[in-house]
Amino acid sequence: MSSVIEQSVQARMVASAPRMETLPATLQYDRGDPFTVRMAFPAPATLEGTEVAWEFSRDLLAAGVDAPAGVGDVRVRPFGYDRTVLEFHAAEGIAMVHVRTAELRRFLRRAQELVPPGDESRFLDVDRSLAELLDGTC
Repeated sequence: MSSVIEQSVQARMVASAPRMETLPATLQYDRGDPFTVRMAFPAPATLEGTEVAWEFSRDLLAAGVDAPAGVGDVRVRPFGYDRTVLEFHAAEGIAMVHVRTAELRRFLRRAQELVPPGDESRFLDVDRSLAELLDGTC
């Protein structure tokens, strides 16, 4: 069984213009980093022309599809009956994208099959993480 799940989703960028632009995005979940979800936008979809990725809590995403969640750089909330809004806050501004809630729920189900909620600590490689943290500091 693979230790990484990737799922392509269509995100709709909320902008001041009346029409929302559809952007490709990829959700990723790695059993080796069991608390984290990564959402990446490819270079052609960004203002900088380079891939932009955000990492945030799997629990935040799971909570946000049902009720507003998050107070920091990433916030997630339901929008209507079939969409979820993800807000990404940075010094440059706020990016808001809509994603179909069904796609997020499918991704979360797959991630939860890989690492059940509450079992994340069983998949942490504490020795490796500690070695990376201390690498080069001695």
